[in-house]
Amino acid sequence: MRHQTEINRLIDEYRTQCLWYMRPDFYPSNEEEALVVLRAIENHADLSGFRRATELRQWLSPKANERSVAS
Repeated sequence: MRHQTEINRLIDEYRTQCLWYMRPDFYPSNEEEALVVLRAIENHADLSGFRRATELRQWLSPKANERSVAS
């Protein structure tokens, strides 16, 4: 999965603030899991975390973002 290291760093940084309900050792193993985690960070993080999660999500799934913009 592309950008795995950056996603894991972001998870580590926002785990207690945004992902407290997940296992403490959880890291996404596929794109679908990564998108769920990035959405959770976007919804519950500060502005910096929101921006970083959004950027990673867009890199991870550009086709999904194109569909949402077209709607």
